[in-house]
Parts: sequence; C-alpha cells; structure tokens
Amino acid sequence: MMYDFGQVLKIPTVIMRGGTSKGLILRKYDLPANAVLRDQLILRMFGSPDSSQIDGLGGGTSLTSKLALVGPPSRNGAHIDYTFGQVSLDKSYIDYNVTCGNLITAVGLYAAEEGYVPLTEPITKVHIYNTNIDKIVIAEIPVSNGQIVYDGDFSIDGVPGQSARIMLNFLNSGGTFTGKTLPTGNVVDRVKLKEGSEFDVSIVDCTNTVVFIQSEELGLLGTELQEDINQNLPLLETLEKIRVATGNMIGLISPNETITPTSHALPKICMVSSKKSYITNTGKSVEDHEIDILSRYISMGVLHRTHAVSGALSLATACQIPGTIPNLLTASTGPGLRIGHPAGVLYVESLVEKVDDGWFVARAANGRTARRLMEGFAYIPVTALKAN
Repeated sequence: MMYDFGQVLKIPTVIMRGGTSKGLILRKYDLPANAVLRDQLILRMFGSPDSSQIDGLGGGTSLTSKLALVGPPSRNGAHIDYTFGQVSLDKSYIDYNVTCGNLITAVGLYAAEEGYVPLTEPITKVHIYNTNIDKIVIAEIPVSNGQIVYDGDFSIDGVPGQSARIMLNFLNSGGTFTGKTLPTGNVVDRVKLKEGSEFDVSIVDCTNTVVFIQSEELGLLGTELQEDINQNLPLLETLEKIRVATGNMIGLISPNETITPTSHALPKICMVSSKKSYITNTGKSVEDHEIDILSRYISMGVLHRTHAVSGALSLATACQIPGTIPNLLTASTGPGLRIGHPAGVLYVESLVEKVDDGWFVARAANGRTARRLMEGFAYIPVTALKAN
C-alpha cells in the first residue's frame, strides 16, 4: 500500500542482495496501476537518471540498479510472480526486456520469508514465475527446524563471506526470447559491420540471448579487467555495433536502430577465450586448472564486475553444442562449467540434448546466495507521479 502524506509518498520497500547483484523488491499492489506513472515513481525512487543516483536508493552501477516487482502468482504451479527491471543510470528508462538470475535468488528467499510458500524441510522449493521470460524458475531454500537456514559454507566470488547455498533451476530454458536455442540455426555466424570489418559470432538463447565472440578476434587476451575494457572506447563501440547487428539479424533490435539503441536490452554480448591463469579485480590469483573457459560479459555497455548468472547459463549451454565458439574453446566435457570472470570463478550447469534439428535445454542451474539487507519505506516527492 502506498501512503500519501501531502507532498511525500511512502512506499514499502525491501532491499536485498541476490548473488552479485543488489536491488529493490517492490510489491505491485503498493504501486500505481498505470505503468507510466509506476515507472516514473520507481525512477525517482532509484534516483535516475543520474550516474551516481545520489538522490535515490540506486547504487550508481548496473549491478546495484535492479528492480524486482513481485506479487501473487498469475500462473498455475507458481508461488510468486517476478518481473525484473534494469533501471537505467543515465536515461528515464526501465528495461523489462531482460531478466536477472542473481535477483531471482533474492526473490526466492523473499517469497519464503514473506510466507508465499509454506516452509518444508530440508529444502523448500519456491516456484517463481518470471514474467520477463514466461518461465518457471525453482529456487531451493534450505530449511531446518521450521526456519530458513541463513548460515552455511557456500561462497561465490564477488561477494565476501559465506552463507547457505540457494540453488536456482531454470527448466526448459532454451529459446527463452527467440523460440530457439540457436536463433539463427547456425553454430557460428559471420557478422559484417558497415565499415567493412567482419567477426565470427555464436548466438545462443538460454535464459538470456547472448552473442559470443572470441576475445582474441578483438585483439584481447581474455584476462582483461574493468579498466582495460571500460577505458577502451573504440572496443566498446565495436562491441555495441556487433550487438546491434546481431540483434537486427535475429529480430530483437529494430532494423532502424543502427548504433546506441535506447536500451542495453537483448541480445547481450560476451567475449570468451580458452582458459589461462590471471589476476582478479580483487588481486586473487586464478590458475588455469581451476577454470574451463574465460568470459568477459558486457552489461549496460560496460564490463560486468563479475558475471551475469543468466549469461553464464547461456554460456554453459553454448559449451554443450558442438561447433559453437565457446564449445571450441572450453576444457569442459560435461554439463558443469567453471567460468573465469573478473572477480573469480562461477560454476554453472546445463543439460542440453539434440532434438530433431534443434537443441533442447532440459535444465540450467546455478548455486547462489542471498540476504535481506533492510526493509522500510522509500520517501518519494508526490510530484514524481505527475505525468509528463
């Protein structure tokens, strides 16, 4: 419920970390039914557009400017509805055309804490209907003595400390946005940019649609960190051109969008290379025998500090399909994949099988952690509800 105190609105808000992301959990019935007014209010809540989000609850990065709209289930078999929104830092825009596996972890924990599902031991399975991808995701919440287990020995690179593991299971997740695990039907496509340069890419659609390109084809080693990528403006421009060109190819970006689209929606783009030792952004050494492939994932036009879960699941799927660029580079021969990313190692699984002339992804899974950070009210000027 939204409370009106004259010139200020009070909106119940929960801030949670899920995996290596952090965002706001908002209940749909606490917000205006009108989508335009709702998004105006949410943008004001986050402090966007502003790269620092200093006058709002956003953290000034793509990883901390995330939104989960939740509510009672609208699909049979689900316990809770979840709509993800990537809140732009520099535009008055919320992107609902993607999803976030990290924040799904937080939603699973939130649903268990809020009583959307009765607790059962030793694992409570929360069935989350992710409206962005029209799929059910199952989060496994550990329970003991009738209470949620928070402490544990599971850790993920990019988050300090240890806590209980929450498994995420994405069922039948191939072709999430395009209807096909390989949107073009090809394991490799040749993309030609307007200035004449050409690149080989593999496009895979599993929980998110991702364009994979070999790092070395861009003149990189594959071990680069944030400063190496984000300060290389010609590289970022080339990556965006490749992303838009492939988006045009598979129908996810309108043909009249040639560069710098209004959002950093699908497809995503990911640079991959064969395993090698490197130093993480925290100074930790990762040896080549600890990983199966190196990946550098672009989020909202810059290098992800760690790695998106949805992008990792797409990468694990690509590694299971013979002939794709990731498949030719990986050292993995089974469903499990250890991904070397800027902050360390991420382990994911994907079960893929050939069906007729396509590929079926029976299950893609990943272990994450989550934590409720705070709850209370967000205070918003009532003028945020004024229509433009």
